[in-house]
Amino acid sequence: MRVVGVDEFGGPEMLRIFDVPERHAGPGEVRLAVRAATVNPTDTIHRSGGRAEMLRRDPPPYVPGMDVAGVIDEVGDGVSHLRVGDDAMAIVVPTASHGGYSESLVLPARSVTRMPSGVSYAEASTLPMNGLTARYALDLLALPAGSTLAVTGAAGAFGGYMVQLGLAAGLRVIADASDADHDLVTSLGAHHVVARGDDVARRIRDIVPDGVDGLADGSVQCGLLLGAIRDGGAMATVRGWDGPSERDIDIHPVWVREYAQELERLDGLRQLVDDHQLTLRVAQTFDASEAAQAHRRLEAGGTRGRFVITF
Repeated sequence: MRVVGVDEFGGPEMLRIFDVPERHAGPGEVRLAVRAATVNPTDTIHRSGGRAEMLRRDPPPYVPGMDVAGVIDEVGDGVSHLRVGDDAMAIVVPTASHGGYSESLVLPARSVTRMPSGVSYAEASTLPMNGLTARYALDLLALPAGSTLAVTGAAGAFGGYMVQLGLAAGLRVIADASDADHDLVTSLGAHHVVARGDDVARRIRDIVPDGVDGLADGSVQCGLLLGAIRDGGAMATVRGWDGPSERDIDIHPVWVREYAQELERLDGLRQLVDDHQLTLRVAQTFDASEAAQAHRRLEAGGTRGRFVITF
């Protein structure tokens, strides 16, 4: 079967198609015939060697990809929520040749659920990893209904899901946006939209003088954002930043792998799409042979919605 990966780390040009042995589902597993795999920033880190020390424990190829959608074609013993022929989506934890950019994947059944109704494979593939990252961030912040949540990087996939999950949880949401993204972020439902930038904490304080209860840092501005948060508040961060903090603000690094088998939460995201509370955004699709082009476009920046590789 075909996978897209690298045997040497480097730029997008290193991505190519490899043939690897077919796999089969065992007990508690399902096999997914992949139709679409989302391209995320974490995939470019994987490709360029940011995780080389961990990946080189196994032989190449090293296959990126954490978000997929397709059709279930094998179901192992003990799996009851999925059947052969189901359209499904999944979160993938990549290891060596096991990554989302694959024609076929064997996955823990708890990492897989049915797709939302009436969406394409490409659209469904944008939800599992990014959606679960946002879900985990919101769970770590543990804000009661009526609290105020700030979201930076709100035009991105993680940020957009944070805005909408916050609204679904009954939170007052303040989000940032560039001038070009103002209408997009407004359309996601944020109660207030402020200009992005290094002084976004001040702009948030202009709206909430005492500071917000929680903040989700999708823009990876880290310590620059602490000023937006009230004393004793909380901040959820991506890419591992964990402080130093101030004023008893709790910092919660978000590692989505902790939620890789949280089936109930993954299925809850599906339900929110069905209920029109989460928006799926695809920027463009690329054939598997064009994966390098997708990576180049992603690294160039400025795209809203996700690029998706199709098989």
